[in-house]
Amino acid sequence: MTLTPVAPTIRSRPVYAALEPWPGRLHLIIADGEGADAVIGMLVKANNRSEILSATHVMYTPGPNGTDLSSKLEALGAAQFFRAPTIPALLPRLQRVLSDAHMGTQFYLAGTEGLIGQAEREIMATGFPFAAIQKEHRGSTVRRVQCVHCKGITENVSTNPFKCSHCGLNLFVRDHYSRRQAAFQGVNIDAEDPGEVPESVVRFK
Repeated sequence: MTLTPVAPTIRSRPVYAALEPWPGRLHLIIADGEGADAVIGMLVKANNRSEILSATHVMYTPGPNGTDLSSKLEALGAAQFFRAPTIPALLPRLQRVLSDAHMGTQFYLAGTEGLIGQAEREIMATGFPFAAIQKEHRGSTVRRVQCVHCKGITENVSTNPFKCSHCGLNLFVRDHYSRRQAAFQGVNIDAEDPGEVPESVVRFK
């Protein structure tokens, strides 16, 4: 599977590109699901693959669709490999690693937008430059959505509209994206005409 295509819409919509091997003191790779293939593809392009792997820390979790390619990543032979069962379980490990990371660290994020957005938020919070973060979207297109009314976040949204898992409002999923929340925005779709809600359609898979 190749880079998941993203149609350009509005300025806040994240954009992605294929990962490239960059020189660095530490290579921190965070991936989920099919993102493992993006990482492997990046390393295939590296002329100094063994040198990069000797300074690489890989963190991986299965994707929301159940895809688990952890054995393929572990077999690469990186200096450190960590598999978490979920994204929430992966983030504390990332925070600990970031607390000891220094300038010259290169970051590679690959997989779903939910994983990429949350990892990017943690990295940016430590003061690392945006330019040090590469992002490649692979696999599922389900969205992490914040209700703009109750501020609750619903993970792995596949339909539009959908019902907020916190306040129960019927929400339209916008392409507007908040890096601070690492989530797309959901807006009440029947505020003016309560109960008049279009049929829910699977938009994100």
